[in-house]
Amino acid sequence: MQDSENAQMIDLAVAYRIYPGVSKNPAFFSTDKLKLSAMCLRSFHGALGKLKVKIWAILDGCPPEYEALFRSTFRDCELEIISLDKIGNLPTFSLQIELLTAQTEAPFVYFAEDDYFYLPDALEKMLTFMRENDGVDFVTPYDHPDSYHTSSRFERHHVMPFGDRYWRTASSTCLTFLTSRKTLLLTQRSFRTYSRGNWDCPVWLSLTQKYELANVRVHWSNLFRLAIWGQTFRWGYRALLFGKRYRLWVPLPTLATHMESPCLSPLLDWETLFRDSQQPLGSAEDTFARDRVER
Repeated sequence: MQDSENAQMIDLAVAYRIYPGVSKNPAFFSTDKLKLSAMCLRSFHGALGKLKVKIWAILDGCPPEYEALFRSTFRDCELEIISLDKIGNLPTFSLQIELLTAQTEAPFVYFAEDDYFYLPDALEKMLTFMRENDGVDFVTPYDHPDSYHTSSRFERHHVMPFGDRYWRTASSTCLTFLTSRKTLLLTQRSFRTYSRGNWDCPVWLSLTQKYELANVRVHWSNLFRLAIWGQTFRWGYRALLFGKRYRLWVPLPTLATHMESPCLSPLLDWETLFRDSQQPLGSAEDTFARDRVER
């Protein structure tokens, strides 16, 4: 009874992992990770809308400025800081699983990485979509350009109108996603293979694909896709043979973008949105930028 009452108090549990290094080639603040982190965190806060959220901030080798950044940004949220000594990408993902499966305060959980920029109310829209539709097991905020530029474009999808967007099924995404605690408990074995050496795409394929893995145009199109196919069976054969098929959904247009320059989600003018996000909170320019996105 107590767990049920707690679940009604908090809508979403978030494990947000961050480290101070600049990864690859960000599209904005490409040489200053602290400024990039501040921009992304501010957008994430705006993405929460009216949700009641608890956040675990996993700071991996971060100087004190990063803790101060989280505390100043999430004053209205329940926040727990976890400071680590540069343990790396794989262990911090494993820690996210531990935190989000162990908590019982929220029925829904979110895995967050530090290099995503969100549109206003993105998480609230994603959670509403999941709550109000059957067959929504996972939701990513990010419409990945791979869906249009690689063999993935030959995949078959389900499409559903809901709210102010269309939503499309996808076979894979990165490691920023929304799900229920119940679904995470059922699929954690597959996700844990990532921290043991698997790749993110094969993790997803083992959960979302069955007979579609025999689609030659998609999965046997080149050597890299063949390697992904091999990893999927190596690490995920149990899920493929004996597990349920899960559905991962993507918003169209996107509700967030990965910050790597070649991987910005299509259709939106990200450069303008990044610049507008630097306006002071509550300014007329900030309000205008938000209204323009919503239209």
